[in-house]
Amino acid sequence: MADVVDEFIEQWRAERPDLRLNAMASIGRLGRVMGLGTRVIEATLQRHDLRLSDFDVLATLRRLGPPYVAAPSRVTQSLMLSPATLTSRLDRLENMGLVERRADPEDRRSLLVALTDAGFDRVDAAVTDHVETEEEILGVLTAKQRRSLDDALSTLLQSLESGPHPQHHREPNAK
Repeated sequence: MADVVDEFIEQWRAERPDLRLNAMASIGRLGRVMGLGTRVIEATLQRHDLRLSDFDVLATLRRLGPPYVAAPSRVTQSLMLSPATLTSRLDRLENMGLVERRADPEDRRSLLVALTDAGFDRVDAAVTDHVETEEEILGVLTAKQRRSLDDALSTLLQSLESGPHPQHHREPNAK
């Protein structure tokens, strides 16, 4: 059964039969699955008056456990964000009453980010629906397919997180 990526690959095969396109097909499918899956997840989070970016910050604080407080640097590292991006997210969440910034008792020059009670309640309700949505998305796969997918993605993620790859620094073909 063909999908939209098959059509793109066939077009490339016609134009560039010299290229090996299996990796392009896999990466294309990963991108489309992520994009379409994100839309479904965003719709779930909208029911909780949250954006995916809001949820990411709240979930990061929630999964740390009590007292649900972290230095902004820990949140930026966890979410792979710039400090400026986190600041705008925290501003929004603070205005919604879901997080608060507190002085760090160990370093008065620093601030900590904490979930409020409202933030805790909101993220707990949202994560319950979020997990259910993810189960629905993956529900078309068998248990064996899900394990294989997870194993393959874990291997790929570990490889990419291990550092730069020589191919990333290759010069474009000179003409």
